[in-house]
This record gives sequence, structure tokens and C-alpha cells, in this order.
Amino acid sequence: MKKILVFLFIGVLCLTIVEESHAVSEAAVLFLMISPGARASGMGEAFVAIADDATAVFWNPAGLAYQYGREITIMHANWLPQFANDMYYDFLAYRQDIEGVGTVGFNVTFLNMGKQTITGEDSPEPLGEFSSYDIAFTGSYGTTVTDNLAMGVSLRYIRSNLAPQGQGAERGEGKANAFSFDLGLLYRFPFWGQRLNWGMNISNMGPKISYIDVAQADPLPTNLKTGIAFKVVNQKFNKLTLAVDVNKLLVTPNGDGEGADPFYKAVITSWYDDDLNEEFRKMIYSFGAEYWYSDLIALRAGYYYDEAGKVKYATFGAGLRYSLYGFDFGYVSAGEGHPLSDTMRFSLTIGF
Repeated sequence: MKKILVFLFIGVLCLTIVEESHAVSEAAVLFLMISPGARASGMGEAFVAIADDATAVFWNPAGLAYQYGREITIMHANWLPQFANDMYYDFLAYRQDIEGVGTVGFNVTFLNMGKQTITGEDSPEPLGEFSSYDIAFTGSYGTTVTDNLAMGVSLRYIRSNLAPQGQGAERGEGKANAFSFDLGLLYRFPFWGQRLNWGMNISNMGPKISYIDVAQADPLPTNLKTGIAFKVVNQKFNKLTLAVDVNKLLVTPNGDGEGADPFYKAVITSWYDDDLNEEFRKMIYSFGAEYWYSDLIALRAGYYYDEAGKVKYATFGAGLRYSLYGFDFGYVSAGEGHPLSDTMRFSLTIGF
């Protein structure tokens, strides 16, 4: 009987969760947590209170409400180059305003985890190969509630294709489908010329996902992201924005040994499953800065701090805008041997 080695099942999946290391044993399809957009990447992933381009469909769908016209963003990144050379992450987003209705958006997220080898049950001799990947399709909508407050919602279909068959005697396939939704808010404070924003997005809420055994279904990586952004300088030729985000994974293991709580309970119970100090330690903090000269050239820097997951690194980025076209670059400056070391993101944005 053919056997897919255990590490092939879980190894490539675990490689995708470096940015949420504390969630290794708590949630599935963690590719949903990989942040898109080279612009936000260069800012240490502090973007929930900015969300002013097509990538708002990921960061905060409420940000769509203040966007007009049409825009498309495409991003590609060789994922975790320290581990493999055939893993990559692609992201495509589109948004368009509809007069009298609001702004709608759509995105596709794809993580290719490369080729895996099928071996015999009692022998390492290769018997074949297969490819593993995760993909998600998302539709978003954002609209203003008042002049200063916007809200947004996203609906998502998730397809996870890890393997064509189970491990050993397991029957079935290492494939799964799921649905989730996001809720976002964005508030522009009326004082200081609306230079201060607050944003919040609760993402990936939905039923658990199962591959072969429904009884062993895993929760989706429900996550709370909130933060502020302040335009320190807002002149015609010089603009400087500082941003801070805080992330908390809303997943709670069930104390009765029956798996994790369903998402509608975990959004509450995840705040007190550990003591207060540990809850704050598990949160992830992002700090970012973006400087624009004449809306043509941008320089960015940031810092990503995850104490519980031991993921701490600086980020840098740059951007160019000309007419309807924009190009952004983001770079993770992690230490030598770090899984994210030398990870680069490239984004192309076209407005029309």
C-alpha cells in the first residue's frame, strides 16, 4: 500500500505559519494569515487603519468605502526561500466603486507548496509525486455609515489540497473545503483634519475545516487585527504616516479535550484561556512608517514583534508611482537562518 510520509503531510503546512508561530497546533489553513501587498510588508504589516488600496480586501474591507475608481493589484513572492525553491505565494485583488451602493472588491490568494513524493508503506522508494497547494477566493464590500465611519464585510471560499490520499490506512484524501467571513471597521477622527484613523478587522470566522476525519476538524485562524495610523506630515510634496497594529488569534482549545471551541465561542473565550500577562504576550505587534515625496516615490520601514512565536524582524520597502501605475517592493530583514530571511515581495498596481 502506498504511504505518504507524515512529514510530507504536515511539514509543508507548518512552513506557512511562521508569521503566526503560536498557532501551530491550534488552527488550519494558516496561509490565510500570510499578508499580501509589498507596501504593507515594507511597513512591518501595520496596515489595518490605512487600507487605502485594493489590498483592503485582506487588511480591512471597511477601507474600500473611501476608495473610488477601479484598481487591480498583483503580488508574487518566493515563499520561505530558506526551505525550498519551489514554494511561492501569489495574490490578486480588484476593487471598484458603484455609485449609490459602495465599493466592492475581489481577491484570489494562492500558496503553492511544491511537489511531494509518494513512497511505499515499508520503503522509502519513490512511487510517484503530487503537488500541494492552498487557494482562497474572497468577495468584499465596504460602505460609509457616517462621514467618519465605514464598515466592510468579506465572504471567502477556501480550498486546501495537501495530498491525493491519506496516510497509511487512512481512507480519503488530504483535501478540504471551507467558508469564512470577515468584518471590518474604519473610523476617521474628525479633529486634526482627519489625520488620525482607527481600524479593526476580525477575519476568517467560520466553521471548522476537516480533511479525512470530521471528528478531528480544526478551526480556521480567526484573527483580530486593530490599530491606528497617524499622518504626521500631510503636505503637498511631503507625507509621513506612522502606524501601529495589534493582532490576536481568536482560537481556544476546548478544556474538555474535544478540540478547539467553535469560532463564535472562541471570539470570547480566547481572551481568558490564559492569564492576562500571557494573553498580552501572545499578541503580535507591528510598527510601520511610510514617507511619500510628491506622490511619486515612497520609502518604508517597519518592525514585526511576536514574542510568543519568537518571530521578530525589521522590514524595509519602497514604492514608485507614475500616472496610473505603481510598483512596490518589500523586504524582510530577518537574521541568518531565520525562515523568513531574504523574503521579498513585489506588487504591481494599476488604476483605471
